[in-house]
Amino acid sequence: ISACEKAGEWRNALRFFGVLAAMKVRPSIITVNATVSACEKAGEWEKALLICSIMTHREVECGTITFSAAISACRKAGKWKKVAEILSIMAQGQVESTKVSFNASISACEKS
Repeated sequence: ISACEKAGEWRNALRFFGVLAAMKVRPSIITVNATVSACEKAGEWEKALLICSIMTHREVECGTITFSAAISACRKAGKWKKVAEILSIMAQGQVESTKVSFNASISACEKS
C-alpha cells in the first residue's frame, strides 16, 4: 500500500486495503496512514475520511499522522468545516495535534 501511495495509485491502495478487510486482517497504523495519505495526495478527501471512520468503527486507533493526512486532504478541497470536525475528534480522542495539523487547519480556513 505504501508503494501505491508513493506511485500515486490511490485506487490500488484502496483495493489492497479492501482485500485486507475481506481477509479479516487488522491493518497496522502504517497501512492506515499509507492508505489515507494516498487518498490525500489524489485529492480524494471523502475517501480519506471514510478510511478514518471505518478504522474508528473497527476500534483501530487513528493517530496524528492519519488525522494530519485527512486534514490535509480536506484543506486541499477547501472543506474547513471537515477540518474543524477532525480537530474535534482528535481532541476528544486525546490525539496529539502538531504544527502540521494546525497549519493545515489554518490554511483551510484561509481558503474559504
